Amino acid sequence: MTGGPEPEPESEPEPGPATALAVVATTPEVLAHPGLDEALLAPWERRRLAGIRLPSRRDDVLAARLLVRLCVARATGLPPDTPALAQRCPGCGGHGHGRPYLRGRPGVGVSLSHADGLVAAAVGPGAIGIDVEPATRRPGPLHVLRRLLPDADVAEAAASPDAGPALLRLWVRAEARLKAGQVGQVGQAGQSGQSGQAEQAEQGGIRLLDWTDRPRAAVAAVACAARLTIASL
Repeated sequence: MTGGPEPEPESEPEPGPATALAVVATTPEVLAHPGLDEALLAPWERRRLAGIRLPSRRDDVLAARLLVRLCVARATGLPPDTPALAQRCPGCGGHGHGRPYLRGRPGVGVSLSHADGLVAAAVGPGAIGIDVEPATRRPGPLHVLRRLLPDADVAEAAASPDAGPALLRLWVRAEARLKAGQVGQVGQAGQSGQSGQAEQAEQGGIRLLDWTDRPRAAVAAVACAARLTIASL
């Protein structure tokens, strides 16, 4: 990708976290956090920010990239300016877009998400994926969802008493699994998720957790192989 970072030789791998960490926040919360500043971003990231014309979207992208650095710092004990965040596309092999990763830490997975003033980030050992959406968002229409998600899962969610939230939870779970490199059956969330508590399922060695962050009116999901801690900013 033009304007993206050049591939760099990997240094000696550093030890990573033993458990996974995830944080959901609003964009203003992250941008107001002491110690987090646009200067932490790499030059290629700042070039990408400069190309975003919509100020609110630019703020979301910036906040998500700052939040993932904060999560890495908390999980590894390193200062936020230490992690070398990069991206590589598994499809074309290009750099500067695609799945994020940390240079020099091949055993540490990172993931980030942003949507309309909400941001989320996760870090942990091995593959990890996170997704966040406003709780009022409704994915669809159904015929489109059936092309993207397992039909049985869509039918089950659509038939539930509260179909809108059920379809949204199905969507964020699927997105989290996809970002973690997983495909296939995602299943519905249990009622514990509707109460705002994290609900967990394990499929193929991957833990899939989803929850409602009521103060931020957000629904989030994480897919990871390790035990997960959901932390506050």
